[in-house]
Amino acid sequence: QVHVVESGGGLVQPGGSLRLSCVASGSIFGIRAMGWYRQAPGKERELVARMTSGGTTNYADSVKGRFTISRDNDKTTVYLQMNSLKPEDTAVYYCNVVHALGVATAWGRGTQVTVSS
Repeated sequence: QVHVVESGGGLVQPGGSLRLSCVASGSIFGIRAMGWYRQAPGKERELVARMTSGGTTNYADSVKGRFTISRDNDKTTVYLQMNSLKPEDTAVYYCNVVHALGVATAWGRGTQVTVSS
């Protein structure tokens, strides 16, 4: 069984920063990519940032220059540093892990990020 747990969400004022963490554990092997997605009320889930096992990253245009994805050396923990937050960044942020050499995917339960004054 694979466990994916996010943490670090909260309430922050516009212009502020938050750092999200995601830990993948359990019967997990062959991680191909880890990434962050978000879903705002009434909207579809969208990719925010993603990092492959080889270190390649990609970001949504809306967060480029403000968000940074990184990981620990063990490659089972990924972070999302979010700076210059805007109200439109408000959403539930989910961690996604593509594992089992790309055959399987796992999701966390999400962490709420609210940007409001």
